[in-house]
Amino acid sequence: MDWTGCELVEVIPGKVSGVPLIVGTRIQADIIFEYLDSAGGLDELAEDFPSLSRGQIRELAAFAESHRLRAVS
Repeated sequence: MDWTGCELVEVIPGKVSGVPLIVGTRIQADIIFEYLDSAGGLDELAEDFPSLSRGQIRELAAFAESHRLRAVS
C-alpha cells in the first residue's frame, strides 16, 4: 500500500529495509491491514503495540481503510 500522505508513516532508507514504518517506531505500517482483517481488530492492535496511542491507531486505520476503498473502486 502507498502510505504517502499519511503523516504517521515514514520511510527511512536502510531502516527495516526501507519499508513504511509508523513514525518513531519499527512497526511496519502494513500490519494495520492484518489487524483490520483479524477478529480482534484494533483492540488487539492496541494490546499488541502499547507504544501506539488509540488516536494513532484510529488515524492509521482510517487512512488504511480509505485507501483500501479507493483501490477497490
